[in-house]
Amino acid sequence: MRPTYMDILLLIQVLTTAFMTGLIWFVQVVHYPLFSFVGSKFFVEYEAQHVQLTTWVVAPPMLLELVLAVYFLFQKTFSPGLVLLSYINFALVGIIWVSTMFVQVRQHNALEAGFNAQIAEALVSGNWIRTVAWSVKIVIVAVMYHKYVKNGVGL
Repeated sequence: MRPTYMDILLLIQVLTTAFMTGLIWFVQVVHYPLFSFVGSKFFVEYEAQHVQLTTWVVAPPMLLELVLAVYFLFQKTFSPGLVLLSYINFALVGIIWVSTMFVQVRQHNALEAGFNAQIAEALVSGNWIRTVAWSVKIVIVAVMYHKYVKNGVGL
């Protein structure tokens, strides 16, 4: 059986979420903790480049996740279980976006003035919100995809 439009959209959701989950774990465990080793002489330029380059990497998959999460909320072909998972998926996207906009972006903006150990530490500890949310989200979207395909609606 040929893949349906919904199969492809669900698979894209799984792939973008898997990418972002892997990336956020790298950022959480490696990248953010290494900020303190950059040195004050180069930190302002480093932070500016970090924000600019990271935006190019994370904006497309985050936007795609958001669009698909909203789209899945309005699917008439989803079973009640998939509807529930769609709401959870959307809520997790909301948590990720709110945390990004109101916690991480503000901390990065503060760090653009120069390295501050307290802000860098808060960035690492606050980023656990997104790390956990994406880790749960990958499970949710994988289950959504599996349930959709398993129920014979898709592939």
